[in-house]
Amino acid sequence: MTKLPGTLRFHHIGVACRSIAFERRGWEILGYRQEGEPFSDPLQGISGLFMSGPGPRMELLEPLSGAETLSPFLKAGIKMYHQAYETHDLKADMETLRNMRAKVVSPPKPAIAFNGRHVTFLILPNSLIIELIEMA
Repeated sequence: MTKLPGTLRFHHIGVACRSIAFERRGWEILGYRQEGEPFSDPLQGISGLFMSGPGPRMELLEPLSGAETLSPFLKAGIKMYHQAYETHDLKADMETLRNMRAKVVSPPKPAIAFNGRHVTFLILPNSLIIELIEMA
């Protein structure tokens, strides 16, 4: 079976929520704390906040007014909807995944959460959504 050449490094799990202020309280109960500053990204249609704690880093995301990015997940009650990985070669890994039948759901674009580094979202054949983040 073909696989990526081991260039990926786990970064976070994306959590869809209607209100970051409400959602973060639940994570704080588990020992998570805010990591960095909150951000708002009109290109992605979201506001977000990273949290670190006793488990993997979490990215709490709420939709910007009028944005539909998170609507399918919020309507279905799905919170943890993507896993994110940093990569040394975003375009090559994206093409490798496409050759393995992954579909691009959001093409590469700069992300405010990563100081303008490019991100792309793909859905794997098993319906797992992944985000690839260009390494600094």
